[in-house]
Amino acid sequence: MTDIQETLVLVKPDGVSRNLTGEILRRIEAKGYQLVDLKLVEPSRELLSKHYEEHQGKPFFEPLIEFMESGPIIAVRVAGERVIEGFRSLAGTTDPTTAAPGTIRGDLGRDWGLKVQQNLVHGSDSPESAARELALWFD
Repeated sequence: MTDIQETLVLVKPDGVSRNLTGEILRRIEAKGYQLVDLKLVEPSRELLSKHYEEHQGKPFFEPLIEFMESGPIIAVRVAGERVIEGFRSLAGTTDPTTAAPGTIRGDLGRDWGLKVQQNLVHGSDSPESAARELALWFD
């Protein structure tokens, strides 16, 4: 039995500005996942606030929104067997300093001190989050 899923992957402003979009997408495809839809977005504060609504009121919320507004983002609908879990493993832990070698963040991420939101990519963390996030970013 297969568990084909879809997830949202965002190449964050630091990944786009560092010209890593192609490498990140290459790694997703090399893992065997399919890029179903892709677009370049300059997201509004409203979209970002809805996307990160579970973090409202936390001390890192405003810096995260400001960072995500700082430049274009690549939004990608990705499909594949257990893609939610698989992409999160491919991305590596949130902090690029401790992310394992071989992961996107481990190989390509930089240590920005307290700015761990600058970690190249976002991936949905559950089927429920994926459905909600995909509906926000793709009509």
